[in-house]
Formats: sequence, C-alpha cells, structure tokens
Amino acid sequence: MALVSEKPVSFLEGVDVETGVITDPETGLLGERVSGRVLVFPWCRGSTVGTYAIYGLARNGVAPSAMVCVEADIISAVGCAMAGIPLVHRVERDPLEVVRSGDYVVVDADKGLLEVRSRTRVEGS
Repeated sequence: MALVSEKPVSFLEGVDVETGVITDPETGLLGERVSGRVLVFPWCRGSTVGTYAIYGLARNGVAPSAMVCVEADIISAVGCAMAGIPLVHRVERDPLEVVRSGDYVVVDADKGLLEVRSRTRVEGS
C-alpha cells in the first residue's frame, strides 16, 4: 500500500528509526508508519547521514517495502542500496500525480516500473 508525501523527506530528522513513524509535520504524514508500505515522495532532503537512517529502518524491521522518488538523490539511492529496499525513480508519469496514499501499487525496481493496481475510494465517488 502506498504512502505519499508531496514534500521531500528527511530520514535523519523526519522518521523515527526505531519505530518507522514519520515525525516531520512538513511531510503531511505526521504519525504515519512507513513500515511495509511503498513510500512515494519527491526526493530526500538533509544530510547524507540520512542514508544510515534508511539502513537503520531496515535493520530494525520498520523500513518501507519500496521507495518511489520523482528524482532519486544520493541519500535515497545509497540508503536503499545499503538496506536492500527496492527504489524506482524517473518513472514515465510523475508518481505524485498518479499515486495516492492508500493505493495498492507494485514496484519492479529491476525494470524501473511502478504500477497502480487499485485505487483508494475517494469520498463521494
């Protein structure tokens, strides 16, 4: 299931490495857990030490199942590589326009693909 932030994410200061809970209110996801979800966001912000925070999430068993960035940066790329988290970026359509939190998505990092399998219901639809 997808968890989408339209704002950049800081893994060093914005996600609790022990619990996987987002602590940065700027993401619009305060209190949400990244654990086992496909985290969709523009890019990482902050120090490259955030790569170790991504690795720490995996080591503590609370990492996202995959990450999708509009544009992967050194923090997300190295962190995901160290942690064994599939990472996709530069997909055909902007993932922030296509994916909503709660959507069921499939990520194929080997092929660089993101597929929305089912959509969340929107109030009134």
